[in-house]
Amino acid sequence: MKILVIEDEIELARSIKEILQSQNYVSELAGDYNIAIDKITMFEYDCILLDLSLPGGNGLDVLRKLKASGKSNGVIIISARNSIDDKVLGLNLGADDYLPKPFHMAELIARVQAVVRRKRFDGNDIIEFEEIKVDTSAKTITVHEMVLTTTRKEFDLLLFLLSNRNRVVSKEAIAAHLTGDQADYMDNFDFIYTHIKNIKRKLSDAGSLDYIKTIYGLGYKISR
Repeated sequence: MKILVIEDEIELARSIKEILQSQNYVSELAGDYNIAIDKITMFEYDCILLDLSLPGGNGLDVLRKLKASGKSNGVIIISARNSIDDKVLGLNLGADDYLPKPFHMAELIARVQAVVRRKRFDGNDIIEFEEIKVDTSAKTITVHEMVLTTTRKEFDLLLFLLSNRNRVVSKEAIAAHLTGDQADYMDNFDFIYTHIKNIKRKLSDAGSLDYIKTIYGLGYKISR
């Protein structure tokens, strides 16, 4: 899962990124309006944490541009501007939640998880595909009641493919999802093949059929 933190308070932004990473989320930071616009234009995120007061612009304008683009990213407004007008306007513009500062990190994580579940998986913690079962809360993959031992990247990769089932996902999209903006500096995406091979082998060893298909020249797809 990939999260964008749009926040100009550097220490707070870093603290949020650190707690997100401890929960196995890939996270990126945007410290001003222009960087935020660039990122939401170029990349897809499972959830965006959005401050309203930003250098160079207004967080609500970021939200307007995001929704006008037709993207389905989850958005949680995090702001010290705790007026009812800001909250109502943000929610009316399409935000999924509003968390006033200061807040506890545990509550932030819980809200992020709720938004991701609602946006990606219809509010479910358990994602089932044929004999494969993924628990997004426990971070486990089960095949025929056998729990697989997987790396964080393998778990995130399978979950990403399942959230895009029956659609071809490019290597570039997978790299960005697994590594965030580090993908911009990669010369190749050979590491994706390694992760694909490993997760396919682990699923097969547990008795699963091979649902992950290589679409040559394009990327990968999971389908029946």
